Amino acid sequence: MNERESLGSRMGFILLSAGCAIGIGNVWRFPYMVGEYGGGLFVIAYIFFLLALGIPVLTMEYAIGRSSRLSILPAFKKLEPKGAKWHIYGYFAIAGNYLLLMFYSVVSGWILRYFIFAVMGKFDGQTPDEINTIYSRMMSSPKTLIFFMALTMIITVSVASMGLRNGVEKITKIMMVVLIVIMVFLGIRSLTLPGAHEGVKFYLLPNAANVKKAGLGNVLYGALNQSFFTLSLGIGGMEIFGSYIKKERSLVGEAMIVAGLDTFVAIVAGLITIPACFAYGVSPDSGPSLIFLTLPNIFATMKGGRVIGSFFFLFMYFAALSTMIGVFENDVSFLIDLFNIKRKNSALIAGVLITIGSIPCALGFNVLSSFQPLKTGNTVMDLEDFIVSNLLLPIGSLICCLFCTMKFGWGFDNYIDEVNGGKGLKLSKKFKWYFVVVLPMVLLFLSVYGLMSYFKK
Repeated sequence: MNERESLGSRMGFILLSAGCAIGIGNVWRFPYMVGEYGGGLFVIAYIFFLLALGIPVLTMEYAIGRSSRLSILPAFKKLEPKGAKWHIYGYFAIAGNYLLLMFYSVVSGWILRYFIFAVMGKFDGQTPDEINTIYSRMMSSPKTLIFFMALTMIITVSVASMGLRNGVEKITKIMMVVLIVIMVFLGIRSLTLPGAHEGVKFYLLPNAANVKKAGLGNVLYGALNQSFFTLSLGIGGMEIFGSYIKKERSLVGEAMIVAGLDTFVAIVAGLITIPACFAYGVSPDSGPSLIFLTLPNIFATMKGGRVIGSFFFLFMYFAALSTMIGVFENDVSFLIDLFNIKRKNSALIAGVLITIGSIPCALGFNVLSSFQPLKTGNTVMDLEDFIVSNLLLPIGSLICCLFCTMKFGWGFDNYIDEVNGGKGLKLSKKFKWYFVVVLPMVLLFLSVYGLMSYFKK
């Protein structure tokens, strides 16, 4: 077997984990949800659920990884009782990591294309209709979507091939530092726009009227859902980083820092986008339209918009690419652990598989647009996202939780010993009832309600 690699520093572990968690959803979903669902009241509910749900499950993935020193499938095999079948879910987790990148690579390609557009000044002086045309042309061109998806995959594979410390850790650390610096710059610029204070009021001030309008149940479910999905738990995406660290620090504190950094980026992203939308009198849409239609309209008329737009799409691309590299590390590690393949060969094989597998998603917006799975208006990407987000992530987290708390799994005592190993915050065994009873019930609710609400929309 190849000797297990390890990360070079605690900072590398934190930034790599945070980079994997921080993605485009932080920018196009979280800020809009905060504003629509009661501002500061939603943020309080989100942080509560993050502490109650997201961080506990994150410590479970870290604990499984650090105890086993393996990726998710062989980790379950190593830690499960003899004759148990917990590891079967590992195959679904592997599939989930591959499938996730098969649509995430395509969306990352869109952002890279828009970064180039911004640098070239393509949005300067354009009307809303002309900006719509730019977006439509990109989406209707299979060659464009496949080219920029493939370019993103080449970058991702190249970073992974350079090694865990010299490639994945080093590059991600640089990207994350640059990402935070750009965010602060963009946030200050957005807050100094005329009329931006109205956006800040909408975004962060507690707003009971918006809670009432959205419905308290929807607000609480939205906060619960976001606190869980923001960390991409359930398919071993975080477990892998646990397998690369030593037992110097307890895992609760590390999980809280990673979740805090992810939340910081999400909140600051809103301070970039929401005030700018209010300053220019446009709707702060949720989803791709915010990034590819709404904000380019602002950059087109803003003084210095070309520079601001270029930095914004660079920030967006780094957020997307850090997730790509983090998730791809799982795909590389699977092949290394299961087949004893060298890192460079593993990265190449995984890269080719994902690139080929991403083509249907790219074609789903043009050549295959008539294929509308699950419900009218769906694309191939919607199907892939549904499988990962509505099935594999919540069900995987439930399995992970049961594995770490049940006697016929790894067991609560083994889990708690691993979590508390090292310096830092400790988790009391007095919370066993919460982990064994309450947490699985909440995760089961998320799985079932998430499926029901998807088909009700």
